[in-house]
Amino acid sequence: MAQRKPFTAVTGIVHVPVTPFTPDNKVDLDTFARVVDFLLRQKASSLCVNLHLAESLNLTLDERKLTAKAAVEAAAGRVPVIVHVSTPGTDQAVELARHAEQIGADCVMAIAPYYWKPSQEQLTEHFAAIIGATALPFIAYNSPTIMDGVGIAPATLTSLMQRFPQFIGLKEASHNWEKYLELGRAAKQVRADFGLFVGTEWMLPSLTLGGTACMSIFGGIAPNFVNALYAATTSGKLEDALALQYKFSELYQIAKTEYPAPTKAMWEIMGRPVGAPRLPNRPLTAERKKEIRKTLETLGLFDTEPHGW
Repeated sequence: MAQRKPFTAVTGIVHVPVTPFTPDNKVDLDTFARVVDFLLRQKASSLCVNLHLAESLNLTLDERKLTAKAAVEAAAGRVPVIVHVSTPGTDQAVELARHAEQIGADCVMAIAPYYWKPSQEQLTEHFAAIIGATALPFIAYNSPTIMDGVGIAPATLTSLMQRFPQFIGLKEASHNWEKYLELGRAAKQVRADFGLFVGTEWMLPSLTLGGTACMSIFGGIAPNFVNALYAATTSGKLEDALALQYKFSELYQIAKTEYPAPTKAMWEIMGRPVGAPRLPNRPLTAERKKEIRKTLETLGLFDTEPHGW
């Protein structure tokens, strides 16, 4: 196998595999391989495995290692694989990062430690330990909304960037465009090619405000739509992009309640069943699935999107 190029920039559409479970609540590796293969056929620029969409918080460390390894094997060098290694404890995140390097992953990503509400100094120490544990590129994940207000300050970001050249990007998921701009402004002053992107398909605001990529949660549900939104935004067809962005917003409203169960239901509705979510998340009721199906139909996605694997 030819040697892969180093992963140095976050660009394009980053697809996120869901984690399929069997009826007896085991990770379904056969279906997971199909999930990865399907996403790779949808113009993915890279994959990010074990994110919250993948129910990483409900997986054991061993299961996360299992799915990370399976993703690297299924991708087989076709695109870079980013492994999300966030945990409440620094040592566990370091363990997952080292495992990612051992299995041949291309990059690791981490959010602030869950629950503890660390100071900026503690956050710096946490990220520095993860970055310093491997030779892999690193992406930070900023989401103060779900982290009780704990987020990366611009000064913390730039300090880590100056200390670690392998710190290549930031997933900025606050959905606060002032924070997004300020973090982006600070980062670009240190390194012009620093990767900046949001955690869902808010492409029109994010890409026009200095973003370099999109992390997709609907790429396995409506890949043609996702690709069209990206193409319209990056080519400057802003009226078309706005129409598609409105469409995304309608889709997002039905996905964010009881998340991530609605996304798994959508995979199933589109002919790609991936099993039920794991407790404490629950499968959607038949009535809720009916509502989601109706929304997908109203948006025209049954006519434009692939059905089945």
